[in-house]
Amino acid sequence: MAAENGRPVRLIEQPEAMRLRLLAASEHGLSMADTLNVALQQVIADLGGLGGLAHWRDPGSDRLRLVASSGLTPKLAQAWADLRADEDVPPARALHSGAFVWVAEDSMGTGASGTAAVPLLGASGRIGALSVFTTGPDEPKPAQRSFLRSVAAWAAGRLEQSPGTPSGVDSAPREPPATGRPGGQAPGRRVMAIRHWEYDAATGSVTLTPPVIDMPGESLQALDESADLCRHLPRMEDLPTFTADIREAYDSGTTHDTEYRVHHSDGTFGWVRARGHIVKGEEGTAARMVGTLWGPAYTEAAGDPVVAAVRHMNEGLLAVDADWRITFVNEEAERLLGPGRTPLGSALWDIPLGRVPGVEAQCRRASAERKPIGFDLHGPTDQRIRRVRLIPLQGGGLTVYFAGFTDGRPGGRGDSAASRAGAGRTARMSELTAALSEAVTSSDVVKAVAEHVLPPFGADGLVVNALEGGRLHVVGSVGYTEGFLSQISGISLTSHMAIAETLRTRTPVFVESPAEYHQLYPHFEGFVAASAKRAWAFLPLIASGHAIGCCVVSFSRPRSFSEEERTLLIALSGLIAQALERARLYDVEHTRAQELQRGLLPRTLPCLPAASAAARYMPAGKGEEVGGDWYDLIPLSGDQVAIVIGDVMGHGIAEAAVMGQLRTAVRALADLELGPAELLTHLSELVADLGDDKYATCCYAVFDPVTRTCSLSLAGHLPPVIVHPDGTVHTPELVGDPPLGAAEPPFETHVLHLPDESLLVFCTDGLVESATRDIDQGMAQLRQTLAGAVARPPYFPTGTPPDDTRHLDDLCDTIVSALLPEGEQTNDDAVLLVAHTRGTPRGSVASCSLPHDPRAAGQAREYVRSQLAVWELEDLAMTTELLVSELVGNVIRHASGPIRVRLLRSRSLICEVYDGSLTSPRIRRAAYTDEGGRGLHLVAALSQRWGTRHFDEGKCIWAEQSLPLAH
Repeated sequence: MAAENGRPVRLIEQPEAMRLRLLAASEHGLSMADTLNVALQQVIADLGGLGGLAHWRDPGSDRLRLVASSGLTPKLAQAWADLRADEDVPPARALHSGAFVWVAEDSMGTGASGTAAVPLLGASGRIGALSVFTTGPDEPKPAQRSFLRSVAAWAAGRLEQSPGTPSGVDSAPREPPATGRPGGQAPGRRVMAIRHWEYDAATGSVTLTPPVIDMPGESLQALDESADLCRHLPRMEDLPTFTADIREAYDSGTTHDTEYRVHHSDGTFGWVRARGHIVKGEEGTAARMVGTLWGPAYTEAAGDPVVAAVRHMNEGLLAVDADWRITFVNEEAERLLGPGRTPLGSALWDIPLGRVPGVEAQCRRASAERKPIGFDLHGPTDQRIRRVRLIPLQGGGLTVYFAGFTDGRPGGRGDSAASRAGAGRTARMSELTAALSEAVTSSDVVKAVAEHVLPPFGADGLVVNALEGGRLHVVGSVGYTEGFLSQISGISLTSHMAIAETLRTRTPVFVESPAEYHQLYPHFEGFVAASAKRAWAFLPLIASGHAIGCCVVSFSRPRSFSEEERTLLIALSGLIAQALERARLYDVEHTRAQELQRGLLPRTLPCLPAASAAARYMPAGKGEEVGGDWYDLIPLSGDQVAIVIGDVMGHGIAEAAVMGQLRTAVRALADLELGPAELLTHLSELVADLGDDKYATCCYAVFDPVTRTCSLSLAGHLPPVIVHPDGTVHTPELVGDPPLGAAEPPFETHVLHLPDESLLVFCTDGLVESATRDIDQGMAQLRQTLAGAVARPPYFPTGTPPDDTRHLDDLCDTIVSALLPEGEQTNDDAVLLVAHTRGTPRGSVASCSLPHDPRAAGQAREYVRSQLAVWELEDLAMTTELLVSELVGNVIRHASGPIRVRLLRSRSLICEVYDGSLTSPRIRRAAYTDEGGRGLHLVAALSQRWGTRHFDEGKCIWAEQSLPLAH
């Protein structure tokens, strides 16, 4: 509490106290510029002001220099940029008097109703002033004045404590720090140059003012009088890019805070920082964005002769900080790294050098072991082999030194030995590279590593782990038991085991004896005993900047690792990582493709009374291993069976999707009991609707076991090969129609009469056509293979149950082995479908004709009763009589003759009623007052399933019943 005009007042109200606590909480990590900006924002908010200014006192000229502004346009801020200390303006008066100043007028045309100013009082005296333009005509309240003075005192104290601030009154703000900013680590005082900029949303342009501050004794080398940023900000493509950055911040409603690099005329560089915020218009909406361009005009290190010498030396030199950010690159290193922007400020792993296999592991190893490391490296641009030396820096960071070429002219005997050793290393890497380039799956990668890495080093153990979901899983191994692998598979990345720690730190670890392992990992002594190994090289697998796994090369005896061996193993781990990443992607896509194909093709083929079948699907030898070939076996009414095979032209995921649509459509159309020609007509229309570039071949066949006929239609597809029971093999000469999508209906229907126990062999062209043979040669080879196979029993064994398809599976394997030898890759998918047909025994079929009059129902019941007695199915007599009575009665009332009843005894009892009408019966909901309409409800309730199939001369209504268990 304090007293003013005799009355006690509270100096700081609750909001002000909260703001002071906010300032106190944000003391750490703020630069001078951030300090002044935070101070201005707080006092402007507290006083409800339009804007604010921060000035610092230049002791050399006794003038006030503007170092920060908030809420003002660049033009208004520039008017306050340079003030005399004795000038009659609020900032100067506050500095001169050392007390709070209030001016109830707008002396500078800001549009404010008044100006409040307080001095910045430091330990060494008055170092500047803080001013706020207010909106109301009344003088700020005592609490507001007290808060203004408190904030000014806080800001002054922070400015004097900031490193790099000159002793005395020099409180010029340094450039704001940026995380990982290149140049931020350079010692020496930064001298600031400031411009204001304004973004006009209406025109979409950015305007820049001339420099606001010209520090005494220094010239503005970072920015001259011109507004042309292209020359000064080479990291920006052009001025529109700078405008686009600001426009993006404006459109997103956020503040703008971006850094750009600036070249000095002496070849050194600095950084400028563009910072701004949105200014609301009269209606409270965003109208423009204003900001300040902060930049270093000069660095004390710029003229350092050592820096100049290093910059222009003939050997490449690159430095990174503890966060692996590039802080220095000399001219030769820039040339070696290839064309493009200077990578200063980038992470080492984001440039081509950092992505070279083995480089990241070597760098992390040098940093972890705190000792220099040398190794050979293929240049990212010229691919010449250079000697690279890594030297850790005091306090963190690393220097990368590119020495001369190692493939130069030998200078003597020692050089020859080194050359031979280097040639040996290069040969090993070349062999492994060639093997890994041919590796497709993860297993192939492990096999290549085992063959080309283990023997040269005398190793006998290998484990390759992949990182999945934060855990390490064994991909492949050599020289380890399954029990040991189960212990290390699935360990968490946070585990303290060697393989997890190696991957977590991305640093290779070489353990030369069990004693050393116990010393490094005392909690895992059991690991050594279980592994039966005595030395290990734990190598992190880094690919595309990401840790993807770990490779462990192990030895049965303790051994030491020379520097050359360590370097070579680390380099090889980079090659392994790239191959494993590619293989893992292939494994994932391969698995997805297989799952897709399995989902689109039938998992199993049904074993039906009339036919059993076996099939083989052979994907193409390359690509996604998924295509558009399909097959199916569909049960129909009356024990008939539909056999389908097709091929969508093309190969890949899109063709597989079309195949899935066609297979679904075929099953839906087959359920309607359509004939082959009509079904292909509908299917062709579907393919045509998919696009002009979509075509498919198809063969749709229907086998009737009662008549032993096979009716089929061909849409650009190969006809089936028929194998008779006596071993005769032939291909019927059938003229097919064009493929689906290109054919014009009607399709032709072909009828084949088959002996009992015949084989129908269907295939797609991928099975019989290849680069070495045409289709005719392939079909001839297929017939020859079939003739030789069926000549050896027992492909037609007597009494074989329908569900026993072993002989068909064996036949499929024989055909595939003959036409697609192992190791031969095909350019197209291939499908083989072999169907074994069986006719219905004569004694299991019974039929009779009925007159077209009401007496037919009674005659039908009597016929059914007598026939079921012959088949010893009296248990079904009552139900079957009721079914046939309803079906015959329906024909008499709604259809026309002739009427015929047929009974089939198979796995079920099938009752069929034929008539001469094409009208299909439909179940409808009968009202309480309706006398009819309930017959089909009764048929559906009494039968297992029922339906209708049509012929050219009429239709058949059928119903199936399950046989008693005894039958």
